Amino acid sequence: MQPHDHDAHAHPARPPSASPGGVGPAARDPVCGKTVDPQATSHHAEHDGQAYHFCSARCRERFVAQPEAFAPSVAADAARPAAVPAPADTGGATIYTCPMHPQIRQDHPGSCPICGMALEPLMPSLDDDDNPELRDFGRRFWWTLPLTVVVLALAMLGHRLDPWLTTATRTWLELALSAPVVLWAGWPFFVRCAQSIARRSPNMWTLIGIGVAAAFGYSVVATVAPGIFPPSFRAHGRVGVYYEAAAVIVSLTLLGQLLELRARSRTSLAIKALLGLAPKTARRLRDDGSEEDIALSHVHVDDRLRVRPGEKVPVDGVVVDGRSNVDESMLTGEPIPVEKAAGATVIGATLNGAGSLVIRADKVGSETVLAQIVQLVAQAQRSRAPMQRMADRVAYWFVLAVLAIALATLFAWGLAGPEPSWTYAVLNAVSVLIIACPCALGLATPMSIMVATGRGAQAGVLFRDAEAIEHFRRIDTLIVDKTGTLTEGRPAFRTAVAVEPFADDEVLRLAASLDQASEHPLAAAIVAEARRRGLALSSPDGFESSTGIGARGRVDGRAVAIGNTALMDELGLPTAGLLERADALRHDGASVMYLAVDGALAGLLAVADPIKASTPEAIAALHDAGLRIVMATGDGVATAQAVARTLGIDEVHGEVRPRDKVDLVQRLKAQGRRVAMAGDGINDAPALAAADVGVAMGTGTDVAMSSAQVTLVKGDLRGLLRARSLSTATVANMKQNLGFAFVYNALGVPIAAGVLFPFTGWLLSPMIAALAMSLSSVSVVANALRLGRARL
Repeated sequence: MQPHDHDAHAHPARPPSASPGGVGPAARDPVCGKTVDPQATSHHAEHDGQAYHFCSARCRERFVAQPEAFAPSVAADAARPAAVPAPADTGGATIYTCPMHPQIRQDHPGSCPICGMALEPLMPSLDDDDNPELRDFGRRFWWTLPLTVVVLALAMLGHRLDPWLTTATRTWLELALSAPVVLWAGWPFFVRCAQSIARRSPNMWTLIGIGVAAAFGYSVVATVAPGIFPPSFRAHGRVGVYYEAAAVIVSLTLLGQLLELRARSRTSLAIKALLGLAPKTARRLRDDGSEEDIALSHVHVDDRLRVRPGEKVPVDGVVVDGRSNVDESMLTGEPIPVEKAAGATVIGATLNGAGSLVIRADKVGSETVLAQIVQLVAQAQRSRAPMQRMADRVAYWFVLAVLAIALATLFAWGLAGPEPSWTYAVLNAVSVLIIACPCALGLATPMSIMVATGRGAQAGVLFRDAEAIEHFRRIDTLIVDKTGTLTEGRPAFRTAVAVEPFADDEVLRLAASLDQASEHPLAAAIVAEARRRGLALSSPDGFESSTGIGARGRVDGRAVAIGNTALMDELGLPTAGLLERADALRHDGASVMYLAVDGALAGLLAVADPIKASTPEAIAALHDAGLRIVMATGDGVATAQAVARTLGIDEVHGEVRPRDKVDLVQRLKAQGRRVAMAGDGINDAPALAAADVGVAMGTGTDVAMSSAQVTLVKGDLRGLLRARSLSTATVANMKQNLGFAFVYNALGVPIAAGVLFPFTGWLLSPMIAALAMSLSSVSVVANALRLGRARL
C-alpha cells in the first residue's frame, strides 16, 4: 500500500503540466536529483500545491513517505539559474557551494558573496584538478612576497641609505614596489570588500579592503602631492607614507588564505580516496559463455560477473557460483575474511580471497554501498559549517562602528576644526582607518592556531583546522570503533586447549605446521605464536583448503585438519567435550578452531584481536574527564560486549554498518551532546565527517585520516586527553589575543579621531597610527607563542 496523507498525493496517470524543479519540459527528481521528463515518467506526487516528478517508483515512495525532507531541495533548485545543472546530474558541470552558506551555488569557482569564503565543489571527483583559487592565491603570494620584504626593509632601514638613496627616490621606489602587491595580489580582497558593501554584509574583508585602500591611497597622495600636508606631518624629510603597512597586510592575508584553502582542500581527499577504492573494470560473462572486460560504468543490473582470486568485487551483488573468503574490512572494519558461497551477498570494492566467484550484479552506480558511503561523507562535510571565528562574530558591528567614526571624524574636523580644517579632517579620518586596520585582529586567531598546531604535532596530535581545536574542549561524548581503535586491529593467538593424550604445545605445533601453507589471517596468527615459542615446525604435504570451513593436509606423516565445527562434522568428530571451553572463549570475543589428528579430536585453538596496551588507561582517564564512552563496531554483538565489559565502556552497539554509525552520531547530537568519533577504517569515514570532531588513528586508513579533523599519530587514545587540554589552552589564548586587538582599537581609534586634541593638543598622525598598529600585532604574536610551552 502506498503511503498517503493530506500533504502528499499520488497522481500516477496524469503528468502535471508545471514543474517547480525543472525548466520548460524538464524537471528534477527531488530525491536523487536526476533530470526527468514530466510527460514521459509515470511517477508523480503533489506536496503543498506543488507537483513533483520522479525517475522511479522507489524515489517517489521515499518522497511520499517524507516529503518535507526533499521538497526544500527542489525549491532551492528552482531559485537557481537554469543554466546551472543539478548537483546530482553527473553529466553536467561541477557545482560549487559555500560551506558556511550552502544556499550559494554556481557552476564555476569563486567566493561567497555573503562571507567571502572560497567556494568548493559540491561533490569532488577523481578527475578534479587542483583548487584553482589555491593556485591563484599561491601565485599572487609567492610572486609578490619579495616585493613586500623589500618595501618593509626600505621603510624600516631606508633612512640609513640616505647617502646613496635620497628620501624622494626611496618614496617613489616604495610606491613602485608596493603597487603590484596591493593592486594585483590584493585585488581579490578589494573585490570581496566591494561585494560585502554592495550586499550590505560587512565582514572582515570590508575592513581589510578599506584599511589597505586607506593606507595605500593616503601614501600615494603624500608621494604625488606632499605640499598639501602641514609641516607637522613631515619626518625625515618627507610626509610619512605607509606602503609597507598596505603590502604587509596583503601578504599576511594571502598567507592566511593559503593556509585555509589547503586545510579545506583536504576535505575532498576522503571522497577521492573512497572513489579510488572501486575497480576500474569488471569481467562480464556473456550468454554464449565467453568473457569480456568492460568499464565499471557499463555494468548493468543482472549482469553476471566473474571475480577472480585477489580481485576486488566490482559492484554489489549475489554469488551465483563458487566459494571464497572475502575481506570486507573496508565495510565492517573487521580483519577476518567472510565466507561467501552461492546465495551470499557481496559488496563492491571488497577484496576476494583465494577462491573464484561468479556474481549477479544487484546494485550499480550510485546504488552501491560504496557510492552511499561517498554520499554520506560528502553530506556530513557540507552539513558542518566551518568555525565562525570569534573575530567574525563582532565584525559586522565593528566595521560599521569604524566607518561611522571615520566619517564623523572627517566632518567634525572639516566643519569645526582649525585651519587647514579639511586637511586635518582627511588626515585624522585616514588615521582612524589605518589604526583600525585589522592586522592584530586578523592575526589573533590564526597565530594561536598556528602555534597550537605545532604544539599538538609535538604531542602526537595533528589538527586539520581551527574548527577542531575550538570544538574539542566541548566534547562530552566519545564514540569509538573497536577494531584498530580499542584493539590492535589484527588477530593474535589467545590459547590452545589439548585433548589427551596431546599437549597444548603439540596442538599448536601441528596446527602451525599445517597453517604455514595458508594465507588466512587466523592461520598467520597461529604460525606467529608457534615461532615465538620456538616450536619446530614441519613442512606440510598435500595441503588442501576448504574455503569457509578450514584446511587439511599431512604433517610428519599424520593426517591433520583444522577448522570450524562444520569441518569437524564433515569428518564425523564430535566436539561436545570442548563445547563449554569453546563457548567461554567465544563469549570473550575469540574465534575458535578445532584440530583433528589421524581422525581424532586433538584440541582447539583460539585467536582474538587483542586490546591495545594503552587502551584501559585511556578509557579510565577519559571517564575521569567526564566523557561518556560509546562503542560502535561492525563486529558481532558478543565480541563487542566482551571488549566493553573488559574496558568498562558505557554503551555498546554491535554489527553496525557505516549508515548506522552516522545515525548514532546524529541521534546523540540531537540529544544535545557534543560528539567526537574515533575510528581507523573506511567504514568509519562517514561518521568521522558527521561528528562534531572526527578523530582518526594514525595507524589506520588514509580515508579515515582524510575524513577526520584530528589524527592521533600513534593511534593511542591517550592523545585525546592531550588534544582536549590543548584545545582549552588555545581557545583561552585566542580570547586573550582578541582582547588585545579590541582594547587596542577601543583606545587607539578615539585618539586617532582627535578626542584628546581639545585638552592636550595631541593628534595621532597616520605614521604613529601605523606604528601603534604594528605594536599591537607584536603583542598578539608574543602572546600566541606562549602556547608553544603549554603543558599537556
